Amino acid sequence: MFRPTRPVAAALLGAAVLTTVTACGAAPDNAAAGTVGAKASASAADFGGMPALVEAAEKEGELNVIALPPDWANYGGIIKAFEAKYKIKVNSENPDAASADEIAAVKARKGQKRAPDVLDLGIAFARSGAAENLFAPYKVEAFDKIPVEQKDAQARWYNDYGGYVSIGCDAKRIKNCPQTFADLLKPEYKGKVALNGNPTKSGSAFGGVYAAALANKGTFGDIQPGIDYFAELKKRGNFIPVESTPATVEKGETPISIDWDYLNAGYADQFRGKGVDWKVAVPSDGVYAQYYSQAINKQAPHPAAARLWMEFLYSTEGQNLWLKGYARPVLLPVMTSGGTADKSFVAKLPQVEGTPTFPSSAELDKAKAVLAEKWDKALS
Repeated sequence: MFRPTRPVAAALLGAAVLTTVTACGAAPDNAAAGTVGAKASASAADFGGMPALVEAAEKEGELNVIALPPDWANYGGIIKAFEAKYKIKVNSENPDAASADEIAAVKARKGQKRAPDVLDLGIAFARSGAAENLFAPYKVEAFDKIPVEQKDAQARWYNDYGGYVSIGCDAKRIKNCPQTFADLLKPEYKGKVALNGNPTKSGSAFGGVYAAALANKGTFGDIQPGIDYFAELKKRGNFIPVESTPATVEKGETPISIDWDYLNAGYADQFRGKGVDWKVAVPSDGVYAQYYSQAINKQAPHPAAARLWMEFLYSTEGQNLWLKGYARPVLLPVMTSGGTADKSFVAKLPQVEGTPTFPSSAELDKAKAVLAEKWDKALS
């Protein structure tokens, strides 16, 4: 799936109240038992507590989501669990969309009933969307447990789940599965290596280029070596311009895929027994990790359901559902220390040696700009 980027804190991958004045005594929009309307509610307390939020959300009855493939970090299971728990239908649109598409939908559909209520974004898009005043400030009940470096101070976005760049490989089609970026340059992988999308739009592909940069003497402030690496990979005939998806993996069209470890690990489960022996390796020469972020559309057509969705994602149940999909939820350290993380899921996470480091916002912005300017030219 196309998605842009976000940073994470190393320790985490290891393991406002607003008021609304109404005219002539009219009720505020979707007002619940609290003091403000749903679109102005900055916490469950503004509704009068979680029961009132649930009541308001179920009265709306629907939630619009976008860019959430069911096989991405267990989003299919998360959506089903949310619908089963609450009387709310989830309308899932364009599951393979990019973060850029999500932002475009928010802007183009302002005031429309079919606008997305909530967004799952790369950090660059979460930050830019907040700067453009597209998101509603909202603090989930677990907000204070999210580390300060993992959230916007105004609660317009906060990190949710993350993972490491990894190399997935079909061992039934590839004799010796690559373990590093250096391996991928070998002649035996000609016409075999793919990314999950274009790195100027896709978070997973962006991460792949960043990791390749780190593997080739680049830094978070210098992604150019990563661009040069893929240009060389293409020159040697190893890199193919095919977006890696579950379908291309199953068909053998992308027998080697650079993608998040939680996606590659999920493929291993998904295609076991279907003729695909999918192996996963986190390349030791280019360790890179990042989180995705959640945000609420400021003009969400279902504002109460949007806020309830956020509460669900950051609940113990929601965080464990991400963990079940091999993703590392942002509250994993807190849940581990509190004994609420599902140990069976934790045990299945791909192993990574060492402690990763992460780019600053300025470095991410620079990397994004360099990719936008040079990627297409280098890979043409």
